[in-house]
Amino acid sequence: MTAPDVNALLRQRYGASAPVLADPAILSSEALALLLRHRSVRSFADAPVTDEHVTAITAAAQSAASSSNNQSWSVVEVRDADRRARLVSEAGGSALIADAPVVLLFVADWARASDIAGWHGEPAEAAAYLESTLVGFVDAGIAAQSAVVAAEALGLGTVYLGSLRTRPEVSADEIGLPEGAAVAFGVAIGWPDPADTAGIKPRLPQRAVRSRERYRPIAREDVDAYERELAAYNATQGRAGSWIAQVVARVRDVRGLHGRENARAALERRGLPSR
Repeated sequence: MTAPDVNALLRQRYGASAPVLADPAILSSEALALLLRHRSVRSFADAPVTDEHVTAITAAAQSAASSSNNQSWSVVEVRDADRRARLVSEAGGSALIADAPVVLLFVADWARASDIAGWHGEPAEAAAYLESTLVGFVDAGIAAQSAVVAAEALGLGTVYLGSLRTRPEVSADEIGLPEGAAVAFGVAIGWPDPADTAGIKPRLPQRAVRSRERYRPIAREDVDAYERELAAYNATQGRAGSWIAQVVARVRDVRGLHGRENARAALERRGLPSR
């Protein structure tokens, strides 16, 4: 096996602002190299993802940290082509859902704990509070990231699907979620299409996201430098557009929420009122 070139991967991730590392243990870390190589895969080869693959990936997800070990998340594996098509046409999901061999829907799930409380004659009042909603979504996110790393370690490609929150009640009905559970997001999984040219997308320089002791506000020169790095990468992919314009559009007004501005009301209808 070829030894990882961590500094080369850092250069791809950060461009001109890349740190240069020297610690031999860091430079030889296969796990670190795997994480640095991460990319979203949006084009999949026509090859099956086996049940054993999903079993292993789910085990990795369940091995992730969970708040107080309440394990307030679930995952629903979707393979049926008609169901995947409906998640696109009716639930507002990304079109690539229909093309992925497997879609894992990660669920913020207090229905299970509420059932357990009910078996013992107890109410589940605390599940209705914002803290519980946040814990369910955070637990689902932590578990999903472990699933993504496991999938990539097996040679598979993945992409997150936040689009499934566009019509959360439709997504929930499609997979039969009970009250107290809501789809947080999906993860599409498949073998990367060998013709896909997507590479390691640049990220903001570390000084834009990493503070020491006290929060450091963003500096305009860091944003401008990143805008240039990302534009250069996008040019290799035949894409145009401005990252700054994208961020501004996201926060400027409600249109940046792409139909998901009613999340609180949707969660309440799902039995997660987030008081």
